[in-house]
Amino acid sequence: MSNARPDIVLILNDDMGYSDLGCYGGEVHTPTLDRLAADGLRFSQFYNTARCSPSRASLLTGLHPHQTGIGILTYDSGPEGYAGNLNQQCVTIAEVLRSGGYRTCMSGKWHVSSNLKTPTDSWPMQRGFDRFYGTIIGAGSFYDPNTLTRGNDNVEHEAHADGFFYTDAISDQAAAYIREHHAEHPERPLFQYVAYTAPHWPLHAHDEDIAKYKGRFDAGWDQLREERLERLVADGLLAAHWKLSGRDPSQPPWTAAEHKGWLLRCMEVYAAQIDRMDQGIARIVQALKDTGRFDNTLIIFLADNGACAEDIPQGVSIEELVDKLMIARATTRRGEPVHIGNDVDRMPGPENTYQSYGTAWANLSNTPFRLYKHWIHEGGISTPLIFHWPLGITQRGQIRHTPGYLPDVMATLLDVTGVPYPAQHQGRAVLPLEGHSLKTAFERDAIEARPPMFWEHEGNAAVRIGRWKLVRRHPHDWELYDLDADRTELNDLAAQQPERVREMAAQYAAWARRCGVLDRDQVVALMRSQGVTRAFWEEE
Repeated sequence: MSNARPDIVLILNDDMGYSDLGCYGGEVHTPTLDRLAADGLRFSQFYNTARCSPSRASLLTGLHPHQTGIGILTYDSGPEGYAGNLNQQCVTIAEVLRSGGYRTCMSGKWHVSSNLKTPTDSWPMQRGFDRFYGTIIGAGSFYDPNTLTRGNDNVEHEAHADGFFYTDAISDQAAAYIREHHAEHPERPLFQYVAYTAPHWPLHAHDEDIAKYKGRFDAGWDQLREERLERLVADGLLAAHWKLSGRDPSQPPWTAAEHKGWLLRCMEVYAAQIDRMDQGIARIVQALKDTGRFDNTLIIFLADNGACAEDIPQGVSIEELVDKLMIARATTRRGEPVHIGNDVDRMPGPENTYQSYGTAWANLSNTPFRLYKHWIHEGGISTPLIFHWPLGITQRGQIRHTPGYLPDVMATLLDVTGVPYPAQHQGRAVLPLEGHSLKTAFERDAIEARPPMFWEHEGNAAVRIGRWKLVRRHPHDWELYDLDADRTELNDLAAQQPERVREMAAQYAAWARRCGVLDRDQVVALMRSQGVTRAFWEEE
């Protein structure tokens, strides 16, 4: 292991399922990530928090999202844990590492600030980053993104340059930051955060990338789910005795599906979005190699939540999507109208479309698990996790079944770099770190007892203690699963083990009180009173 502190490249992508990457059983061509996995480590039981903003808040701070002010999304929805802004009780990875001598750069999606136009103390440059290029909002056009920002300045005009595509811009800026850092500060370690919006809707991709997937998904979601599970088991990521969850009950078998041409195009574009991201990661890796920094760089890749089954928000006017939520454009850069919403007569991909790929394909993306983004069942919170560090990880191409979740990332990075976590930052007290370092797993599988893991999002909740997971789909009762026997959560043992349910529910309740989690009905009442768009809080 190198004595020099490593560079760190932390890559997060958006709304991608557990099994989409090639190295996690999927059909998408991801040679760069596959190589990083083959020369590094893949984790089989790592978890996010089931939604964009909370996952980013937890990843960046090593805390639970409610502790940071991001209880749901970036809307001002009430008290401190739901204010929609990264608060002053937390400290970001960038702030901590910069205090330890690191240069800090970010390219991509921020999505932890409610103010989208004016710099505040919850913007990247105010939370520890020396350089920032990306979007403050969470979603939008890949051809013409809203809130495009450089430093603290709006640079939406840059998207009007020929050939602009946001996924490429994120990748190219990250690679440029690495090269500039090496030229200006060759002896100083670098923390580079790369936050893609791919493959979050809208379904935007280049024709040449889409064409690669013509015919690849023609077998349909039922057969492809079975094939993915076979590959996951063969690779050792999943146990052979875990059964495939059923097709989503709201969806038809592939043989009965209508509009197959349009459905296939949706999945082909979704795959192309991930493909384009992988191409960009290749350029980031090349920048590390060209500057001689690759061998002592810890590269981490993960996703912010499970695959997304939601359509473009229904019942929301185009004006509200464009002007208030700022997640869409009414026209293309050439002034043509953008057709917002899923329309089977209009193929997705071009700038003048704004569509999503739907529940059945999200069910494929989350193979073999149940449910999706928003929920705390395995389909909502399971993410691929790849660690790659030639000088620091000697075990190559192995799989780790060590459980972990987002607060562990900060703890792991501080363990690796030797930078201490502060009790105070810039004169303000910060909450103690909630994560558990995964550094031990660099050398061996560390499945021994770890502290319990807790989640809550929109009333959906869970606690995992060892092999046991207590999980609730709001407003239903608690369910209990033995994940060693049944990770796909098909055999609810709550009725058979009421005492275990009571004990785990009590631990969850104590955590929720400590972290400022509010009852779901109280949150909905607050959102109603503040006029937050109904599509973003109504029950699904």
